[in-house]
Amino acid sequence: MRRTFAFIGAALLLSAGPFSMAIAAAVDPVVAGDFFVERPTLENLGFEWRISGDANRRASVQVAYREKGTSPWKTGLPLLRLHGEDVHSRGCFSPGGGPPPEAPKPGTAAAPPPPAPPSPPAQSGMPICFAGAYSYVAPNMFAGSIFNLKPGTEYEARFTLQDPDGVSGARVKTVAVRTRAEPKPATDGHIYHVYPFGYTGPREEPSFTGLLQAYYTNSTGGDWYNAFPPRVKPGDVILVHAGTYKDDRFRYGHELFSGFRECCNTTGDGTYYLIAKGTAQRPIVIKAAGDGPVIFDGDGNANLFNVEAADYNYFEGLTIRGTGVAFEAGIKGIAGARGLTVKGCTFEDIYVGVHTDFEGSQDFYIADNSFTGRHNPSELWSWVGPWMKLPGFAANGRLLSQFAVKVYGSGHVVAYNRVRNFHDGIDHATYGDPPDWPATPPSNMPSSDDFIGNDISNVHDNCIEADGAAQNIRVIGNLCVNSGQEAFSMQPLMGGPAYFIRNVLYNAPGSGGIKFDEYPAGGVFYNNTWFSNFSPGANRGSLDRSEGSNVHLRNNLFLRQIDTKPVMGMVTWTNYTDSDYNGFFPGSSANPFNWTSPDFSTPANSIQAPLVARNFQTLAEYQATTGEDVHSILIGYADFVNVKPPDPQARLTTLYDGNTPDFRLAPGAPEIGRGEVLPNVAEGRDGKLPDLGAVPFGDPLPHYGPRPANER
Repeated sequence: MRRTFAFIGAALLLSAGPFSMAIAAAVDPVVAGDFFVERPTLENLGFEWRISGDANRRASVQVAYREKGTSPWKTGLPLLRLHGEDVHSRGCFSPGGGPPPEAPKPGTAAAPPPPAPPSPPAQSGMPICFAGAYSYVAPNMFAGSIFNLKPGTEYEARFTLQDPDGVSGARVKTVAVRTRAEPKPATDGHIYHVYPFGYTGPREEPSFTGLLQAYYTNSTGGDWYNAFPPRVKPGDVILVHAGTYKDDRFRYGHELFSGFRECCNTTGDGTYYLIAKGTAQRPIVIKAAGDGPVIFDGDGNANLFNVEAADYNYFEGLTIRGTGVAFEAGIKGIAGARGLTVKGCTFEDIYVGVHTDFEGSQDFYIADNSFTGRHNPSELWSWVGPWMKLPGFAANGRLLSQFAVKVYGSGHVVAYNRVRNFHDGIDHATYGDPPDWPATPPSNMPSSDDFIGNDISNVHDNCIEADGAAQNIRVIGNLCVNSGQEAFSMQPLMGGPAYFIRNVLYNAPGSGGIKFDEYPAGGVFYNNTWFSNFSPGANRGSLDRSEGSNVHLRNNLFLRQIDTKPVMGMVTWTNYTDSDYNGFFPGSSANPFNWTSPDFSTPANSIQAPLVARNFQTLAEYQATTGEDVHSILIGYADFVNVKPPDPQARLTTLYDGNTPDFRLAPGAPEIGRGEVLPNVAEGRDGKLPDLGAVPFGDPLPHYGPRPANER
């Protein structure tokens, strides 16, 4: 029986975790340090509390919150305990198969690892190494979120630090913090009307021909294309009237002399460089006027809108097509925007939708858009794995559209978007160590970002990546269908928590549900329904970097799709990783359960130490040996209203319609009332315990993707 570890109550699960009885014998009080409030989003708030001491991990932080001016207090999730989780990147793999080369030797926790050797060319059979990208070691701290709040509302949050060994310093922190309001156009700014070139009908005044003539005091091509200052001020609204805005960017402009009347005066590269700055309360708005479709066509150019210097610019109701990067909003180490809003837009025939990997980008709101990439819309393909042996791989394995959205920074909300036919769906940027780490203050960390309610299908690789993120990344209520590789990714996650809550996954035939690469730490998985395996790192062949730490699972449903991988295949460096109150469909193949961790007498290993792999044929054997999932159950497809397993005889390229299955629990399903109470996440109703899975029994199916205009 594995449990030589103890818990400090189920309610403290995240903050305390199991700890070694030998270590717990030594009294080690916690010392309170600095407390930080992260950037708020519309519905969620993130917090960090630095500490010292507590090497035995017996301390915990309880959370309570309330809307300001109301009572009583509500209970939130305890904060997650972090301390010393090592996220150095050092893995290697061989794309062509065979054993990987020896990974570079890591540095110590106190110093970054030695420089990585040059990576060899990425061709079949040649090793690829990731060493040197990350040298992050999680601080001694707590971090966590409060969920499901009202936008634009002030709250009080109370945090209570506890430790049976004693607490030195402030035991209680109470803060007032406001969620962010959804960006809206101001009602008292100037209104400018834009019409396409060649338009001869009636106009609303003041009117301009082409976007740049309204945004700037004038616009022309040639040498004068950027000579004019912005006309727009905070609060101004540009209404773009129906038509197609497509530049003949290869003409030199100056139609007065050349005789040609161009569209948009984006000489040469066809890019709209926008630099005016609005504010959070008074953004600069570029919005469809409502009299018909507004189409901005890049005519095959590299970047259509460059907003790297345009803080709080707001775009709504546009169709953007025929370009490489639709919105370039930030480049690492160079420049980037704050407060970008892209709402209710349609993206077609693009390589990238919205991008920033600038460290100072903040408070994006990317919501209710539809992104359609250039990959095959009729078949599922991936860029690697068994698809490489199929005859159509040469054409369909190419990178034609990379991702719909990728962000870095803090306070971003990417919600209710529809994504189809990309390599990745929605990503956090794999940036590397935060700038000036470890001296960077929390306000500059990649923390407190939300990915909520998105509908993602037909991606070569992953639906959502939390890669390169630090604290309080929230992946909540998304639908992922047809993912070529691991549907959700932490490659890596720097300490966490990254919350994966109430996500539905169907059909991930390449590698399964989750990717732990480059030794991520702090993944929290609650109430997900995955018709796929949870097996990061298990049976990965030549990959040697797919183990996580400080991982926690509760109330999930996992239904095995890939028989060569376990339905539960945890690979972890920490014996305070834990799992319980889940449901498993193990399938019929051997060893559906695997738990690979340090020897049970060791709370955690360094990444240089060996792990012990343990395979089990039955849930009962797995429970008895590891002490994990002792309240978990076996489940089946009959437990859902209408879900059939992906056809095991179908081709890898088969696409499934995510609107056809009904992922709700059927009456009498064993998952009903079998969960653990998770405050602020899964609390049950009418005095009953919560259900397992993403959709509580009796609830309607959640809405995924763009919401109706009157509900936004």
